[in-house]
Amino acid sequence: MRFRLVAAALITAGASVFAVATPTAAAGTAYTGILPAPVSVRVERGAFTIDRHTTISAGPGADGVAGYLAGLLRRSTGYPLPIVRGPGDIALTVTGGSSEGYQLDVSSRAVTISAERAAGLFAGVQTLRQLVPVTRPWTVPAGHVSDAPRFGHRGAMLDVARHFFTVAQVERYIDQLAQYKINVLHLHLADDQGWRIMINSWPRLATYGGSTAVGGDPGGYYTQAQYREIVAYAASRYITVVPEIDMPGHVNAALASYPELNCDGVAPPLYTGTDVGFSSLCVGKEVTYRFLDDVIRELAALTLGPYLHIGGDEAHATSQADYVAFMNRVQGIVAAHGKRVLAWHQVVSATPRPTTLAQYWDTTNDNPQVAAAAANGTGVVLSPANLAYLDMKYDPATPLGQDWAGLVEVSDAYGWDPGTYLVGAPPAAIRGVEAPLWTETIRTSADIEYMAFPRLPAIAELGWSPAATHDWPAFRRRLAAQAPRWRAQGINFYPSPQIPWPA
Repeated sequence: MRFRLVAAALITAGASVFAVATPTAAAGTAYTGILPAPVSVRVERGAFTIDRHTTISAGPGADGVAGYLAGLLRRSTGYPLPIVRGPGDIALTVTGGSSEGYQLDVSSRAVTISAERAAGLFAGVQTLRQLVPVTRPWTVPAGHVSDAPRFGHRGAMLDVARHFFTVAQVERYIDQLAQYKINVLHLHLADDQGWRIMINSWPRLATYGGSTAVGGDPGGYYTQAQYREIVAYAASRYITVVPEIDMPGHVNAALASYPELNCDGVAPPLYTGTDVGFSSLCVGKEVTYRFLDDVIRELAALTLGPYLHIGGDEAHATSQADYVAFMNRVQGIVAAHGKRVLAWHQVVSATPRPTTLAQYWDTTNDNPQVAAAAANGTGVVLSPANLAYLDMKYDPATPLGQDWAGLVEVSDAYGWDPGTYLVGAPPAAIRGVEAPLWTETIRTSADIEYMAFPRLPAIAELGWSPAATHDWPAFRRRLAAQAPRWRAQGINFYPSPQIPWPA
């Protein structure tokens, strides 16, 4: 039942979640319009029609994806679409294995999606969504898709610290991410302006440190039950939540909540501005590490995935020697609680553990220190601010966002190759891409959508699709074809003049 309710919430009354993804129903155009671009496509004759007699067959391990698909199709078509155990018209099969890829076959008699893992099956459903038209007859053109992701980490980051977003708002964004095969949601949970997760052993972090936001806007925080709901909801969309507590800088909300975390024992006032680099945990006090051990222990217990993000950027108020000692010690605390470290790329100036990932956000593709760490075995997730930051303005007139890293139009977000971007880094060290959305100027879901769409699908394609499919003229046509879906779902996208949007 949950899948049906979620699907219904995604669209306006009478609109289809299977909104047309191509400007024509012709089979060739439909298959060449898939976004992200698949590894291979073969167009065939005929079409499969979904009608009131259509059934969905769920093989072992496919129940969750079948429920999700049934919920979407029932809302779109009004047909019952029962889930059956035996043969069915739309068959979902998990074969066993580790690949996140899938095979989609459509004939005039059946639709079959098979994958080694349920995550691959879910990815195949997202492709199927783009092949079903917006209005009846509900015909899917015949063809074959063979597909698998280029990178394992295909992420988006949402900053809930500068401005707070409710569980429902985060879940709405999760549904939008899932459509484009994003599999990581990085939540920036704490910063100078607010602490957004209840830590039971240090409750004032949330109740006091979470009471503010940028510009004096209302704050907020997630109870652990609410946070578990977000994690579970994301998992139902095959998205792993990576929580971030930034440290040793970006910590004014924590320092204001507990005086003993300050070197002088005096708590600063709460902060609602947008400056960075002025706060630091007291690296020389043991209470700092007792505090972090408690925070990391509680976060680890709430985290299904292997990674905790410990920040590490813009620690201008921490000396380099203290920074190195701090980051090395905290990496050990994370490991002691059974998790691996993800951190902003400044972590390479300390001693990254073999399992630590560095998230690169600089505005240049030439960083010898990060490249050397990558050559020495440190994995890298790429989020160059001048290409992948969704909070950068599109042009000087964009009403939201910032421009410190430059203006980022859709062609900028799409116009780079993660595999060759970082000079001197071996391609094997690049674990994927991530599109961060900082929220100093972002207050509503409509704001999130305006900044994320249409650039988020560009980053998603860089993460999923083979380098050989990378083609701007083809991409802008496929991106334009997403507009009817976004309109049906009520997504407040920016109508970039670079894209030939349909009327």
